[in-house]
Amino acid sequence: MTHASSFSRWRRKSLLALILLPLAVTAGTPSPGQHPLTGRTYAWPMGVAGADWLDRPERAREEQPDKALDYIGIVPGSAVADIGAGSGYFTTRLARRVGPTGKVYANDIQQGMLLLIADKVGRMGLKNVERVLGTPDDPKLPANSLDLALMVDVYHEFSAPERMVGKLFTALKPGGRLVLLEYRAEDPRVPILEEHKMTREQVKVEIEASGYKLDRVEERLPRQHLFIFTRP
Repeated sequence: MTHASSFSRWRRKSLLALILLPLAVTAGTPSPGQHPLTGRTYAWPMGVAGADWLDRPERAREEQPDKALDYIGIVPGSAVADIGAGSGYFTTRLARRVGPTGKVYANDIQQGMLLLIADKVGRMGLKNVERVLGTPDDPKLPANSLDLALMVDVYHEFSAPERMVGKLFTALKPGGRLVLLEYRAEDPRVPILEEHKMTREQVKVEIEASGYKLDRVEERLPRQHLFIFTRP
């Protein structure tokens, strides 16, 4: 079997996992709910079985994660949290950018994801990452500890978004930033299930209702909105 055909089979398997996993999780279970302000239906989160999709080789081209971090501006020595860190795709990038005097909290509600992160940061020799097991309504982060909380394609999966962003408000320092990347629901060309996309208006309405101030929205990434909010 050629390398090309092996990669093609891996890619089809990973994409199929992303499509089918929510169906397997939700079979016979009720919807996770709807947001009271926008009526948006919450998406089911990806499980560990779909984690390979997060590290797919083409993700760098499709999403340009390093450009996203450039637009955000990661300050060396800062304390940041990767909320819903998954396999640690952004955790490792953040750890390198904050440097040895900074700190990254890799937060997830699935212990299996945190084990993947532990393996990854161990292999990379990163010493500035702390793993934190949260719950669906509490990231379990220290108060007034964060310069930045980052959520990459995660917020739309929260089943208790108001409580979660409220807890993150407490975890951020005054002037700290809450940053969301979400696939553009306004663009039908973005090849993602609709419940895993959000509009600019949905994000603005939902996040500002928790006391955050919208600083700016970046639209230079191929598929995602990039929202930067601040805690006043």
